[in-house]
Amino acid sequence: MIAHKLIEKNIGLLVVLTFIIVSIGGLVQIVPLFFQKSTTQPVEGLKPYNALQLTGRDIYVREGCYTCHSQMIRPFRAETERYGHFSVAGEFVYDRPFQWGSKRTGPDLHRVGGRYSDDWHYVHLMNPRDVVPESNMPAYRWLADTPADAANIQGKMRTLNLVGHGYTDADIEGAPAMVEGKTEMDALIAYLQILGTSAPKAK
Repeated sequence: MIAHKLIEKNIGLLVVLTFIIVSIGGLVQIVPLFFQKSTTQPVEGLKPYNALQLTGRDIYVREGCYTCHSQMIRPFRAETERYGHFSVAGEFVYDRPFQWGSKRTGPDLHRVGGRYSDDWHYVHLMNPRDVVPESNMPAYRWLADTPADAANIQGKMRTLNLVGHGYTDADIEGAPAMVEGKTEMDALIAYLQILGTSAPKAK
């Protein structure tokens, strides 16, 4: 009791001890995750984004799509029945930064890959109300007229290799050709079409 009162009355000591306790608690919770395969190894079939998909992901982030669309399906029946298998850590190994989010003005997009055709996505991005009349999503028409940036894609891929993405020399060499001649709309659709396609199978 005496020590407790001493700590409470000494603000400097209280701050230092609080910092130490929080640090220990954080390390105990976080450090083991770096050694669990379920959080550090990709799920079966998951590959790093190719050059066009990676470009599309950058456009997705630039346009702030994450502010209305999450990419994290929680393990609740209401979510799994609507979207599919709940999200697992191994699906986000190649996402830097991840696009989890919690705001859902629009639906979660983590399992949108392959659910609609490229043409559907094109129409939806040009004018969302053409396919979803009640949508309040803005149109992204300019993406169809803006060339995808192929100038920096090789540098991005080399940088991602530093954190373990595993792009081969051939992947990097062929990256500009994959992006050249494509629009930002093409790139964004390519990114959307890969989301969730390596999802675990429901048992």
